[in-house]
Amino acid sequence: MYKSYSMELAGRTLTVDIGRVCAQANGAALMHYGETTVLSSCTASEKPRDGVDFFPLSVEYEEKMYAVGKFPGGFKKREARPADSAILTDRVIDRPMRPLFPKDYRNDVLLDNLVLSVDQDCSPELLAMLGSSLAACISDVPFDGPCASTQVGMINGEFIMNPGNAEKTASDLLLTVASTRDKVIMIEAGANEISDEKMIEAIYLAHGLNQQIIGFFDSIIAECGKKKHEYVSCSIPETLFERIREIVPEKEMEKAVFADDKKERDENLSVLSQKLEEAFSEDEEALSLLPEAIYQYEKKTVRRMILKDHKRPDGRRIDEIRPLEAEVDLIPRVHGSAMFKRGQTQILNITTLAPLSEVQKVEGLNEYETEKRYLHQYNFPGYSVGEARASRGPGRREIGHGALAERALLPVLPSVEDFPYAIRSVSETMESNGSTSMASTCASCMSLMAAGVPIRKMVAGISCGLVTGESDEDYLVLTDIQGLEDFFGDMDFKVTGTREGITAIQMDIKIHGLTRDIVEEAIRRAHEARLFIMDGVMKSAIAEPRKELSPYAPKIITLQINPEKIGDVIGKQGKVINGISEETGAKIDIDDSGMISISGIDLASLEKAKSIIESIVNDVEPGQIIDGTVVRIMNFGAFVQLSPNKDGMVHISKLADGRVNRVEDVVQIGDKVRVKVLEIDKMGRINLTMRPMDLSGSGRD
Repeated sequence: MYKSYSMELAGRTLTVDIGRVCAQANGAALMHYGETTVLSSCTASEKPRDGVDFFPLSVEYEEKMYAVGKFPGGFKKREARPADSAILTDRVIDRPMRPLFPKDYRNDVLLDNLVLSVDQDCSPELLAMLGSSLAACISDVPFDGPCASTQVGMINGEFIMNPGNAEKTASDLLLTVASTRDKVIMIEAGANEISDEKMIEAIYLAHGLNQQIIGFFDSIIAECGKKKHEYVSCSIPETLFERIREIVPEKEMEKAVFADDKKERDENLSVLSQKLEEAFSEDEEALSLLPEAIYQYEKKTVRRMILKDHKRPDGRRIDEIRPLEAEVDLIPRVHGSAMFKRGQTQILNITTLAPLSEVQKVEGLNEYETEKRYLHQYNFPGYSVGEARASRGPGRREIGHGALAERALLPVLPSVEDFPYAIRSVSETMESNGSTSMASTCASCMSLMAAGVPIRKMVAGISCGLVTGESDEDYLVLTDIQGLEDFFGDMDFKVTGTREGITAIQMDIKIHGLTRDIVEEAIRRAHEARLFIMDGVMKSAIAEPRKELSPYAPKIITLQINPEKIGDVIGKQGKVINGISEETGAKIDIDDSGMISISGIDLASLEKAKSIIESIVNDVEPGQIIDGTVVRIMNFGAFVQLSPNKDGMVHISKLADGRVNRVEDVVQIGDKVRVKVLEIDKMGRINLTMRPMDLSGSGRD
């Protein structure tokens, strides 16, 4: 017998079934919201994984096409690797939950979410977030939860809690907030230039609803929760730290990490590590723990320096941004390029424009998202951090960083009507020492402008960090964190936006939540920083989008036709449209609405293709003068092709002003001729004239 629990959540019923399925998992919950159903489970290994110095947590979000009554695409008709959207959901689930597991826990833990049914009004991603938290809470796996998540939209200035997919498409805000009992633990947002104040209001509106969900979860945990199992702690003994400090005093460690250059700091730490290895050479147990112990010692030193002494490893002030550099047009022949550098973080971004036929098709569970016109892709090669590591395609981190930069720029992109191009922006990490995703945003913005994409406003991004002490009041927010401050700090709060408002947020933390004061200060610092970056270097590199596209970029003209005429343009088996492409060299794409996109390098060829298409779709009228081609000769006259699907006939008497004995005396097959429409008879036949006396009259071109 299973137990079922329900609560009203944002106008819909949230139902949780416990004990209905997955009895052998450590914890499982069958989640229902509207008609969306997700199975969330938590499983853990019995023993710690050998040889790891981190908590091995895995999060999976599995999208099954049967959930929306579809076959998967592809030859095998089976779901293959996760889509980018699923990977991004994995990350959103992982980020608030990871800090709530014990830091010294080394057992493998898997949080698995299987989407079984999708109601377009009820987000399966939201349900997976809630289900993962509850499954971990009722399991015997150590977990300091629950946490809860809420999504917020905004239409016409009004907030919408847990919006459906249709509402999301019209929303100026897509915000996800995860909370513990009293603090915010994760923020993910894309926004259409939302003010700082409005964003904070939305965050804490979601936080309030999260408290209701947590209360609901508490009642379930009280009835169904298992006792948490004991585990072997993998923390470093304090006695070892005491021995290390005797060999390497705190002042010596502080001197080693207090370096502006990353390589210099790494070399300093390498010297200290070698010194300690020699000192513990005969103690095998201590040697095995030494790498983690040195890491923890370094971490404690950096945090003490920052929090107590307000000293950063590179000597900067708490609110100071690293030296900035920006330039455009580094790479020849590409459609647009830009470089942005912040300290030892350097991003090269390249923009490519293409016809709309190149938009990325999206096959997923959201029926409102079928394609992507703008793609931002991020690459992180080994050489960017001095590693001899070959690239094996994008991992979850690369996909996440690309998606964040993509969200940052989407609100300022021109409409398809104003700029009928597919746009690909690729960020290549040249050097990395913290906050490459925000550098990607800045580089991408400049690259788009250099390519001539008429973005509405300039966008920049920055990441703020945090170091906390023993109490909520004992903390320090850092502007523009470098890698060391990210590794050893408590927060990575990324914010992008224009001068007027926020376009994207991604907040990751390593502690059990942030107070409102910290959130507000981080958003304020980020606002100040992005203005400084735009005014400081981005404007001097390129102040506004170029008016002209690169000569290497495709030229595109568009034409709207009556959808009923699409078949005429395409022709039987594509004969007409392929013929136009062969004749002009232009690439022609037609969508179901009748929008035609004509692309190519030579503008004259595009205009010719457009003229041919117009001749096909425009009705022929008496009195009209048209250029055509002689395609057939009979004894009584010549047939002239007016367009690929229209022929007219010039009677022998209408070939010239005088008498004509033979048609061939005036025209031959293939001749280009100018004709005038005399009439269109009841059978739809078009009668033409070539007589100069007729052509000299009025007519339309």
